[in-house]
Amino acid sequence: MAAHRLSPSLNRLLFTLKNGSFHSRCCAVQSTASYSSSSSSEKTFDKILIANRGEIACRVIKTCRKMGIKSVAVHSDVDSSAVHVKMADEAFCVGPAPTSKSYLNMDAIMDAVRSTGAQAVHPGYGFLSENKEFARRLAAEGVTFIGPDTHAIQAMGDKIESKLIAKAAQVNTIPGFDGVVETAEDAVKIAQEIGYPVMIKASAGGGGKGMRIAWNDEETREGFRFSSQEAASSFGDDRLLIEKYIDNPRHIEIQVLADKHGNALWLNERECSIQRRNQKVVEEAPSTFLDPETRRAMGEQAVQLAMAVDYSSAGTVEFLVDSKKNFYFLEMNTRLQVEHPITECITGLDLVEQMIRVAKGYQLLHKQEDIPINGWAIESRVYAEDPYKSFGLPSIGRLSQYQEPVNLSNVRVDSGIQEGSDISIYYDPMISKLVTYGSTRAEALARMEDALDNYVIRGVTHNIPLLREIITHPRFISGDISTNFLPEVYPDGFKGHQLDVEKRRELLASAAALYITAQLRSQEVLGSLRVSSVPVKCSKWELCAELGDGCYTVDVTKSANVFTVEVDGGKVEVSGEWNLAATLLPVTINGTDRTLQCLSRDASGRIVLQFLGTSFQVRILSKLAARLNAFMPEKVAEDTSSILRSPMPGTVVAVSVKPGDTVAEGQEICVIEAMKMQNSLTAAKQAKVKSVHCRPGETVGEGDLLVELE
Repeated sequence: MAAHRLSPSLNRLLFTLKNGSFHSRCCAVQSTASYSSSSSSEKTFDKILIANRGEIACRVIKTCRKMGIKSVAVHSDVDSSAVHVKMADEAFCVGPAPTSKSYLNMDAIMDAVRSTGAQAVHPGYGFLSENKEFARRLAAEGVTFIGPDTHAIQAMGDKIESKLIAKAAQVNTIPGFDGVVETAEDAVKIAQEIGYPVMIKASAGGGGKGMRIAWNDEETREGFRFSSQEAASSFGDDRLLIEKYIDNPRHIEIQVLADKHGNALWLNERECSIQRRNQKVVEEAPSTFLDPETRRAMGEQAVQLAMAVDYSSAGTVEFLVDSKKNFYFLEMNTRLQVEHPITECITGLDLVEQMIRVAKGYQLLHKQEDIPINGWAIESRVYAEDPYKSFGLPSIGRLSQYQEPVNLSNVRVDSGIQEGSDISIYYDPMISKLVTYGSTRAEALARMEDALDNYVIRGVTHNIPLLREIITHPRFISGDISTNFLPEVYPDGFKGHQLDVEKRRELLASAAALYITAQLRSQEVLGSLRVSSVPVKCSKWELCAELGDGCYTVDVTKSANVFTVEVDGGKVEVSGEWNLAATLLPVTINGTDRTLQCLSRDASGRIVLQFLGTSFQVRILSKLAARLNAFMPEKVAEDTSSILRSPMPGTVVAVSVKPGDTVAEGQEICVIEAMKMQNSLTAAKQAKVKSVHCRPGETVGEGDLLVELE
């Protein structure tokens, strides 16, 4: 049943008044990378339904508006107030929160198509975007699927079949087993024949789900179990294949675009090597690694593959590239790729518009020689994740404050959320795709650093600390990257920005200046009736600063808006407007402009600052308070070796122990599924199980007690 709503025009007006121009918030592309548009006389569709949610639904709606096409949003009941619903001209509820009952519910979406009279459906990415049955059902009712035909979806969606087709099309392929792996023991036998390491992956998979690397027989058995379960959960197809794992490769993909008249183009490459758990984190276009000859060879092979299956639409052919620039076909995604904005930035093409034109039957407007590489674009995937846990375990919550850095030049933010939006366990935890563009890579990187510092996200844990460390790391800047970048650079896990002596002084000086500013403001507001910890009209202060396990003497003097701070054996000059109510604190530290964020501060002197992307807790005290603080008892830390808590919100898939069982160190205790990814939780020591506090099917929150050991 369709949701009851305000009239589209009134709803859109109210939304715009509250949130400002959504053109700049959601999908702004600066004039230096503007889209090339088709002829305004071309007739395409009157109404398109977007069978998706979040940022990609907003992205498609934006192009529909530009082309004069009415849009229909579908949504689950918990998404009824989502941004994509407010942006669309019409909206239709397709079921409750679980994806299987809403965004994967073909019957409900077909009802929405019929009820709204949509002439075409854009599937976005994920969900039903590569489901041949969905495309077939739309075609049977005379509705256009904005994507390739069912043959291409079938051929490229099955990794086993696609590999055989790629071989026949003379596309380089990875050595491996071309059949379906039936059992865990079959997997072990095949892996031994191929030779370790091997990659186990879902035949119908994508997005890093259903993929495991195995280095020995035991890891193969475990990988078979988890990959088949994830594949069944995510794609409804638990078939697996095994192929040789190319150690230390780059992941580089080619964007292709083809029409129904036999024309096909390759739109250059995207470098996607920065990954965690086989999911991309930072992408860029073009790649620093490819020379023109290799780029052309990869592009031509990508087009050969597209032509082999009569492909028509936008699609992506993914390759693994070794250190000698040998490249091997990985898979073809028969849909719009998540990271498509960076291709749009360097080519000036609106890929959504091109997909709509092709779906209507128009020929491509461009020849291969027309496709440029103009400048450089970088995309950071901003997630509601805790980067300190396995480089990013999901976080849930409500966005209490949210401010995108779209005021900066050459910054594009594709998002589908706003202040007050909820990040739930039901859907992907992506907050946005942050894209920066420049005439050179150095320029694009500098803008990304600035954009990350100016991005305000409160209410959920996010991965901006990790993103900023990646794009400022010397190896990344030099282009020395591979899919193993994160585990190689952070072998003990991500720990946030590691302060050297100079940066520690800057942080402490900034915190001290903020503390003094707050104290002085309290005098001005409350007057002399309140006893202040800072003497009235004082211009010099002696303080103590606590950071981690260190305690530092801080001497501060103030002149106008400039603080001179002597700390840790050095002198730091900090100046700024010091607006304590602002979400951003632009300051100048020893002549260098920086943007800080004060995440919290309290009466005890604790200040949490986001500095160089990472949150640091500093405590500023008077010398007397610091001496008295030494007598305060410390909280005894919890013995985490005897308990198992959930590291993330999710659903308990399996519990492998019961009270009285003896477990070995590293033995699996339970499995938690979050965002379609299964995570095995293990014992920290050998012990007897004292109690079990969870059961399969139960929803747990981050930090919930699961199992106690004696």
